[in-house]
Amino acid sequence: MRADMLTFVLTDLNGTSGDIEASGVISTDGLMIASVLPAGMDEDRVGAMSAAMLSLGDRTAQELARGTLEQVLIKGAKGYVLMTYAGDEAVLTVLAKPNAKLGLIFLDVKRAASSIAELL
Repeated sequence: MRADMLTFVLTDLNGTSGDIEASGVISTDGLMIASVLPAGMDEDRVGAMSAAMLSLGDRTAQELARGTLEQVLIKGAKGYVLMTYAGDEAVLTVLAKPNAKLGLIFLDVKRAASSIAELL
C-alpha cells in the first residue's frame, strides 16, 4: 500500500515535466523503496549509488562548513542526476534531460520530497 502511494508520487513528479526521465525513493542505506525507472535500468545500482553520493555530499557539506546538505546535483553530457533527502531515512533521486529547466525541477522535487517524507 505504502509503495503504491510512493509510486503515485513519483509518477506524478515524472509527469510534471517532460524533462524528468526517471525517479526513485531510496533508503539511506541504498535499498530501493519505490521507483519509476526506464526499462533496463538496474534499481539496485541506482539505489546504492544514490545513497553513497548523498552520504558523501553530507560529509562534504559538514567538513567544508556549508551547513546542512539540501541536494546533490550531478551534470553529465547526457543529463542531470538530482538527489535530495525525503525525510530522515530516504533519498529522492531524479534523472533529467540535459536541456532541463532546473529551476522548475528543483521546485517539483522539493514538493515531491515533502510528500514522500509525510508518507514515510
